[in-house]
Amino acid sequence: MGKEVYLDNSATTKPYKDVVDAMVEMLTENYGNPSSLHKKGIDAERAIKKAREAIARVLDVKNTEIYFTSGGTESNNIAIQGIALAHRKRGNHLITTAIEHPSVLNTFKFLEEMGYRVSYLSVDSHGIISLEELEKEIRDDTILVSIMHVNNETGAIQPVEEVRRILNAKKSKAFFHVDAVQSFGKIPFTPKQMGIDMLSISAHKLHGPKGVGALYVNKGVLIRPIVYGGSQEVGLRSGTENVPGIVGFGKAVELIFDNIDEKIRKMYSLKEGLKQRILEKIDNVFINGQLEGKSAPHILNVSFPGIRAEVLLHALEDKGIYVSTGSACSSNKPSPSHVLTAMGVSRECIEGAIRFSVSELNSMEEIEYCVEQLSAIVVQLRKYVRR
Repeated sequence: MGKEVYLDNSATTKPYKDVVDAMVEMLTENYGNPSSLHKKGIDAERAIKKAREAIARVLDVKNTEIYFTSGGTESNNIAIQGIALAHRKRGNHLITTAIEHPSVLNTFKFLEEMGYRVSYLSVDSHGIISLEELEKEIRDDTILVSIMHVNNETGAIQPVEEVRRILNAKKSKAFFHVDAVQSFGKIPFTPKQMGIDMLSISAHKLHGPKGVGALYVNKGVLIRPIVYGGSQEVGLRSGTENVPGIVGFGKAVELIFDNIDEKIRKMYSLKEGLKQRILEKIDNVFINGQLEGKSAPHILNVSFPGIRAEVLLHALEDKGIYVSTGSACSSNKPSPSHVLTAMGVSRECIEGAIRFSVSELNSMEEIEYCVEQLSAIVVQLRKYVRR
């Protein structure tokens, strides 16, 4: 294949070369078990400590508040189940939204089966929750509110700081968890500044390796582990640490947060360039969830009515362009997007929705090539559909 344009960075990103090199060193030279008492083990433990410090530094939290996991899904599960289990005597009511990632929604479904009561907040046509609805749903027995920062399908940014203000105003003792997998490294924030008690992040969304993530837990928040074993990660996440992955995660964080403002500006520019070119060159398209000032710099969700998204995806793939039809974690399922459904998007627009997601490694030349091919493909496919 000739030209390759990768625009599926919300699903995963290409690891930086320095990340790969750091991981290879841990696999081939510094391969000790961090629990071992000899030099190899101590060196591995130091490498983990360095990565933990790198993440804690950019989040402006204590090193002891960062726990390594296998990724965003496990971080979400530990946070949600861990709070529910630890605080059940105080209450069994939980609040989340209708547009969460499957790793959050399915965890709440499991807790409902266990007897917990869950309120699912609706969203408007832009994919943003109603703060008034949240206020009404908070009760005395509410023990957890879990709301994603950036939606993985549309890029809609949720009003996280306002959520905390409402919790404070109502004097609620509910803990606040935020899935920041799509916002970490894309939007500047710190959990303390936003009043977040627990925060989930993942390495492979910011040019790190797959299979490693982290959970920030504010000091003093009581949380129960969901996996039992040794004393790794202070007993919250037992099991021998994925040292190469953790080191790769730390290196990716160091690299992406170096001159982060410029990287964010570039992503915004690429996304806006893509959006404007699509609107200029292609008729009858709809942009989903892109409210100005409330949309992440890297995600653009576009509906092409009359065309099946899967067909368009593979036609683009034939031209070396890689995109997605929605969440990569649930793209094999035939059911329509729960996110776009919650936003009130028509069935035809949902069936024709494509998610483009950029990274700082993309270029405007790639965007132009993508739109050139996309516009020609859409014209051809619509001709075929009309026959």
